[in-house]
Amino acid sequence: MANAVPEVHLVSELSVPLDYLRISTVFNISAIFLFMRGSDQRDYAIDLFRQAYASQMKGEYEEALRLYARSIQAFPTAEAYTFRGWTYSFMGIWDKAIAECLKAIDIDPDFGNPYNDIGAYLIEQGKCDEALPWFEKALRAPRYEAYCYPWFNMGRIWEKKHDWKKARSCYEKSLEQNPNYQVAITALKRLKAMWN
Repeated sequence: MANAVPEVHLVSELSVPLDYLRISTVFNISAIFLFMRGSDQRDYAIDLFRQAYASQMKGEYEEALRLYARSIQAFPTAEAYTFRGWTYSFMGIWDKAIAECLKAIDIDPDFGNPYNDIGAYLIEQGKCDEALPWFEKALRAPRYEAYCYPWFNMGRIWEKKHDWKKARSCYEKSLEQNPNYQVAITALKRLKAMWN
């Protein structure tokens, strides 16, 4: 198994005024590559995708965008469009980030990550009411590994709207999906402290 792709979970977090408000995207890289494999063009696209991701994680956003574009040109995937959108979000270019996620959904409407990401990007723009339906779509997506994130993001919205009961319920559902999701643990503790 020398060529096996290690399982890596990627988490993007963009801080906003309050520390607990975060955008999160999680991908199992192994699953992405297994889904994409199958042809020379796909293999080439995977190689470019890996290079783009490495550049993105080093903060080399322009290079990452260039490499994601080449990956998409070689073999378009929902993952590559979503990651390119994620890169734009690192740069604070929300409209382009959302546009990339919409392209990802066009390619694979079952892939949940771009729905959550669109909602998170809308929150960053202060468009909470517009964000809620995107999180609901993420929760219905059959190909998604991180249902804790849309639940958490909906909790953020309800907390911002001072609907403590709905916020608490969403944070609890986030923790049902991932009991170790520290940001949801912190949010739930904060709400409980407010009630005492």
